[in-house]
Amino acid sequence: MMLNITPNTVPTPAAPSVAIGDKMMHPVGRLPSAYQRTISTEISVSGIGLHSGKSVTMRLCPAGENAGITFIRTDLAQRGDAAVIAATWNNVQNTTLCSQIQNPSGASVSTIEHLMAALAAMEIDNIAIEIDGPEVPIMDGSAAPFLFLLECASPVEQSAWRKYIQILKPVGVAEKNGIGYKHATLNPSSGFSIDLDIDFPNTIIGKQRYHAIITPTSFKNEISRARTFGFMHEVEQMRANGLGLGGSLENSIVVGDAGVLNPDGLRYNDEFVRHKLLDCVGDLYLAGFPILGHVEAHRTGHGLNNQLLRALFSDSSAWQITQPGATQNSAPEQNNMVESAALSA
Repeated sequence: MMLNITPNTVPTPAAPSVAIGDKMMHPVGRLPSAYQRTISTEISVSGIGLHSGKSVTMRLCPAGENAGITFIRTDLAQRGDAAVIAATWNNVQNTTLCSQIQNPSGASVSTIEHLMAALAAMEIDNIAIEIDGPEVPIMDGSAAPFLFLLECASPVEQSAWRKYIQILKPVGVAEKNGIGYKHATLNPSSGFSIDLDIDFPNTIIGKQRYHAIITPTSFKNEISRARTFGFMHEVEQMRANGLGLGGSLENSIVVGDAGVLNPDGLRYNDEFVRHKLLDCVGDLYLAGFPILGHVEAHRTGHGLNNQLLRALFSDSSAWQITQPGATQNSAPEQNNMVESAALSA
């Protein structure tokens, strides 16, 4: 059975009634999921690429245990395995306004972060994503439509133990640009949480901070609906550089000199920082396995998020692969595609 979804059939989830709050909470009460998960049926969606402006059709397909997350460029089917791109940190080739992954043969797919965030939140470990173009459709600019797709595809547990990357000691990265420092750190924790703040010279956005313990419920209710955003004065330059060609008020928040230009305004008062947190969730899921760690981030973006993973995997004493659901006598399964990415650092 295969379900077909168009952007107009994707509902907007109800607004959350309870905020997660902004307190630092390293211990996480929810136990990690024990088993790997995939989807039980194929589902497809069509839309437009935010940067390319081109129509694209994408199909999400079940995958076997330990297969990991892969993108398959069906428009490059004649290349065979060279059209398959593993969604791993060391395949990230470009982080300009999105995360783009590319395999050694040159096949690439971009703007994957919102879909990756939804996969992380829904605890999907194994999935094959068939796509007939070089960019994931932007949908409404958030992760909510992808959550809906995954829910419709009925996630199902598999028999293999789920693997996690346990952070053993703090690892951080920092850089400076024209408006100051930005940094990100991974710290040991029993679950996955993020404390993130942004600081924009634009007074409409300004300084915002958000803390979230990432679970399927908290992500859906508090983070998933936050949309990507940009500035009206940057649109002309972006389009001259071949970016933002598919952007509109239907899939992005646009900030002008006098305020937000979208007729319906913002979905949350702090939608900007929530979207940055959403991006962080998606970018860090390129670790290959879910992370057991706490993220502290200041003005982070796609580039710094990837640098954080590269710093982590360059220090073998900072992490280990663990299977919380397995007994001491259980033999660990092998995931060659993902574990080789981690161990090749």
